[in-house]
Amino acid sequence: MTHDHDLVLRPTEAQTAAALAPPPGRTGGDLVVETLRSLGAHTVFGLPGQHALALFDAVGRSGLRLVGLRTENNAGFAADAYGRITGEAVPLLLSTGPGALMALPALAEAAAASAPVLAISSQIPTTGLGGGRRGHLHELRDQAASFREIVKSVHAARTPSQIPSVIAEAWESALTAPFGPVWVEIPEDVLRAETVIPQVTGMDATPHELAPRPELTAVAAHWLANASRPVIIAGGGVVRADAAGKLKQLAERLNAPVVTTFGGKGAFPWTHPLSLQSWLEDRHMTDFLEDADVLLVVGSGLGELSSNYHTFFPTGRVVQIEADLGKLESNHAALGIHADARLALQALLETVPEREDPTAPERVRLLLADIAARLAGQDVTLEQGLLTSIRAALPGRSPSFWDMTILSYWAWSAFDAKHPNTMHSAQGAGGLGYAFPAALGAALAEPGTPVLAVSGDGGAMYSIAELATARQHDLDVTWLIVDDGGYGILREYMTDAYGTPTGTELTRPDFVALAGSFGVPAATTTPETLREDLAKALAAPGPSVLVLPTTLRMFAPTHL
Repeated sequence: MTHDHDLVLRPTEAQTAAALAPPPGRTGGDLVVETLRSLGAHTVFGLPGQHALALFDAVGRSGLRLVGLRTENNAGFAADAYGRITGEAVPLLLSTGPGALMALPALAEAAAASAPVLAISSQIPTTGLGGGRRGHLHELRDQAASFREIVKSVHAARTPSQIPSVIAEAWESALTAPFGPVWVEIPEDVLRAETVIPQVTGMDATPHELAPRPELTAVAAHWLANASRPVIIAGGGVVRADAAGKLKQLAERLNAPVVTTFGGKGAFPWTHPLSLQSWLEDRHMTDFLEDADVLLVVGSGLGELSSNYHTFFPTGRVVQIEADLGKLESNHAALGIHADARLALQALLETVPEREDPTAPERVRLLLADIAARLAGQDVTLEQGLLTSIRAALPGRSPSFWDMTILSYWAWSAFDAKHPNTMHSAQGAGGLGYAFPAALGAALAEPGTPVLAVSGDGGAMYSIAELATARQHDLDVTWLIVDDGGYGILREYMTDAYGTPTGTELTRPDFVALAGSFGVPAATTTPETLREDLAKALAAPGPSVLVLPTTLRMFAPTHL
C-alpha cells in the first residue's frame, strides 16, 4: 500500500544524465546567475570589484542584462527605481568593503520606500571570517553588521551548495509585503570555486500573502458604515500593492474624502470630487483630518511628513492598515490591521455597505479653497507656475523622479501625479542625488517611455557622473536642474532659524557645457519657456539636460 507521503518524484533518464555531467568550468558565480535567472531576473545593476570578479564573469557569460553605473550608490538608486516601476526584485551586485558600503544610502532609501532591491555582495575569503584580523583587502570586522539595521533581512552563503537556497530565501523576503531591500553576501573563494553542482533550474520563491484578520476588518467596516465624517489617508502601501482601483471603489461607496501622502501620490485621482489631493503640510488639512470621526489610514505609518511634522492628533477613531508591523500604531493608537493594502481593501469592499453623504464633495471643495486662499497671500506664483509647466509638458504615463530640492518639496504637496506609481522622490530617507540615477533605472524598466528627473544644482553634483551612463545606454531621461547656486532649502532653513546660512553656497560647473562633454544635449531654460523646452526635450530620444537658473522659496509652514 502506498501513502501520499511515500510518493517521490523521480528524475527522468535525461535529467539524471544532465545532472551527472554539468557543463565544465562553472563556479559559484554561475550558481548565483543561474538562480537569479531561474527566479525570473532579467536585469542586474552594479559595479565590478576585485572580490566580485567571478560573479561578474558569470554575468558576462549569461543572458542577464548588466547595467553598470559609475558609483555603487547610484547603482542602488537605479535598482530601487527599477523595482518600484516593475514590482520585481532587482539584483544589485557589489564588491566587498568600500564598494558595499558605498551602497548604504541607496539601501536606506529602498528600505524607507519599500523597494525590493536584492543586494548581493562578495565577502573576504572564508579563511578570514570569524572575527580574526588577517588583513585581507577590503576586510571589515563584520560586513553584514553595517547593513543589518537598514535592510529587511540578511543572508549569507558559505559554500557553493548554499547559494541557490540562500538567494531564493532573500528573493522571497524582498517581495513579501512589506517589500524591502535584502542583503546577501558570498565569500570571494566561494564565488571563484569550481562546482559540480548541476545547473540551477525550477527555483521557486513565491512571496507570502499578508491577508487581514476577518474580525478586524469586520469592526473597521462597522465603524466606517456608521461614521458621520469618515476620511481616508492613502499612503505608499496603496501604490505598492497596486490597490488604487480598490481605494477608489471604497471611497466612492463610503463617500469619504481621500488625501494621499507624498509616497502615495497618484493613488487617488487628483481632480475627483472626493480628492483632498496631497496638502498634508497645511493646517487647514490637519484640522480637517483631526475632525474625522473615523479615519482610515491605508499603507502609511503617519510619520513626520505625513502628519504635518507630528502636529496631527486625531480626535476620532483610527483604523490603520499597514504591512510593516513596525509602523502599526507607532504614532497613533488605532485599530491596527497588519495586512497588504490590496487584500485589506478588498475585504472592506466585501463588507461595507453604501453610505450616503451629499455634503462630502462640498466639504472637500471648501477645504481646497481655504488652502488656495492661504497660498494666494504669499508670493509663490513662480513656484506654482513651474509645477504647472512641468505637468503640462510631462506625458501622463511618464514617471518622474524628484531629488531633495525646493521644487520637489512643492511637488510633494502640489503636483498631480496623474497615475499611480509615476511620481517618486527621495523623501523616504531624505538623501541627495536620488533623482537622476533613479530615472535611469525607470527608463530601463520602461523603454520607449520618456522619464523626467528633477534636481537642484547641489543634488545634481552627486549624480553628474551618470551622464556617462545615460549616454552609454541612450536612455530616454530628461534631467531638469534648478540652479540657485547652492543648497537652496538649507539656505532657507538656516536663514529662518539662525539669520545667516553657513556652508550652503556652492561653486558649480557650467552644466550645459558639462553635459555636452558627455555627448548629452543640453540647454538653458527660463520659467517662461520651461513648458515648451521641456516638452521638446522629453519628445526627443535619448538623454537631455535642461538647466533652469532661478531661486525658489517654500510656502509658509503651518506646523511651527
